[in-house]
Amino acid sequence: MKLWKWTKDAAQYVSEGFLRIFSPSKDEYPDSGLQPFEGRPNKKSA
Repeated sequence: MKLWKWTKDAAQYVSEGFLRIFSPSKDEYPDSGLQPFEGRPNKKSA
């Protein structure tokens, strides 16, 4: 019985790691690229 449980737990551990590595990313970063200008330009220096 213990051997069966140990084998089952080991297979589950390995399969969860495999799925975590090869599953699509769940990161939700904002889109990057050209951003619109918001603000006032700096004064020209003398």
